[in-house]
Amino acid sequence: MRKIIAFNRVSADGYFSAPDGSLEWTVQDEALDKAAAGRLDTTDAILFGRRTYDMFESFWPHAVDDSPTAPAPHGEPRRSREMRELGAWINAATKIVYSRTRSAVTWRGSRLIGEFDPREIAALKRQPGKDIMIFGSGSIASQLTAHGLIDEYQFVVSPVVLGSGHPLLSGIASRVPLALADATPYPSGHVMLRYTHAG
Repeated sequence: MRKIIAFNRVSADGYFSAPDGSLEWTVQDEALDKAAAGRLDTTDAILFGRRTYDMFESFWPHAVDDSPTAPAPHGEPRRSREMRELGAWINAATKIVYSRTRSAVTWRGSRLIGEFDPREIAALKRQPGKDIMIFGSGSIASQLTAHGLIDEYQFVVSPVVLGSGHPLLSGIASRVPLALADATPYPSGHVMLRYTHAG
């Protein structure tokens, strides 16, 4: 059975984006980039909401070249071996995009789905393949959580207080008990928290 893994950076006060939706508040960390690049071989697909897909599509196709104009999702564009590895993996991965407003997707490996159906996600998890990631995509992550379809949450808590913004998960009707699987601090002040379902 394939797992769905939610990965996201959050501020110390629990927000995943600023009030205007930007992610430029995140603190850069090469050690964190290296750790993320080292875990790519266990996953081969990404689930997206439309806004996150738009941001990824504007940057990651260019992360493997030297384009100076592509807007980075987290602040200033950075060029490193780890960023190129992440870019190569994201470009090659199957990308499943949930959107009612886009009529088409042209980025290589992308598939557009108009409506979220938890039964289709459950069927996807039963298909052959590696694990599935979801980055950001708060509305989709919330629906996946509500239906018990996320197997692991990876939160990178950043050393910054935003004061206001958007939470990653919302509209969850009942409590979801989690078990801490791992906590890794980084010199920059980040802490990577990895949770699985309790029990």
